[in-house]
Amino acid sequence: MEEKKKLWQQEDSFEGFGHMFVVSEEQKLDWSDMFGIITLPPHIRKVDLFQKLPSKLRDIMEAYSKEIKNLSMIIVCQLAKALRMNEKEMRDLFSDGMQSMRMNYYPPCPEPDRAIGLSPHSDADALTILFQLNETEGLQVRKDDIWVPINPLPNALIVNIGDMMEIVSNGVYRSIEHRATVNSNEERLSVATFYNINLESELGPAHSLIGPHNPPIFRRVSVHKYLQDFFARKIDGKSYLDFMKVEARDDES
Repeated sequence: MEEKKKLWQQEDSFEGFGHMFVVSEEQKLDWSDMFGIITLPPHIRKVDLFQKLPSKLRDIMEAYSKEIKNLSMIIVCQLAKALRMNEKEMRDLFSDGMQSMRMNYYPPCPEPDRAIGLSPHSDADALTILFQLNETEGLQVRKDDIWVPINPLPNALIVNIGDMMEIVSNGVYRSIEHRATVNSNEERLSVATFYNINLESELGPAHSLIGPHNPPIFRRVSVHKYLQDFFARKIDGKSYLDFMKVEARDDES
């Protein structure tokens, strides 16, 4: 605990040890222990947090974050082709995108039926690439209002679509609502890497996709504003994506 306190979250930041999406003292917390950190681009990193990490972990994380960025760029360019979207537009959106990581530890829980490891939500980012470090089940995705368990596969990564990609694709690629359950006997470990559009960009349906026959269904907003609003809310399914829809804006006005 003394070592963890050196890496504890500061106010208004998800980086370090602690919980995210805590908006009140009364709310129930997820049954998990998390460490979050922004890894790319290097100029927005918290240098002091990086320097406090064990050097071996820092070196491995550095190499892993670069490989995951390369993989993310390959995936988003393939998605652009499938959408018949201008590939340059997709590259420009993501070439210097913000990447963050969250290391998750779900300890054994004495009453797993009364706890949740991670509340149901879809991710705010464009792509989430998940590495499950052991073979304990826990990840579930919502399909047709049923929670479907995702069995961990050795030497495999899980790729999830996030809300940003649903917005950029104007609703073609749907973000995945998911949750994590806990186990009474076994711990579960995972590393989630989140890849976002460039922080200085504007988020909205891709210009090369929309037109008279395909009007935008999501509004446009700066990426800074989008992420700021997302992290200020308690996570609740896909409610934030619904808020981003054009109809939601019309209803409010």
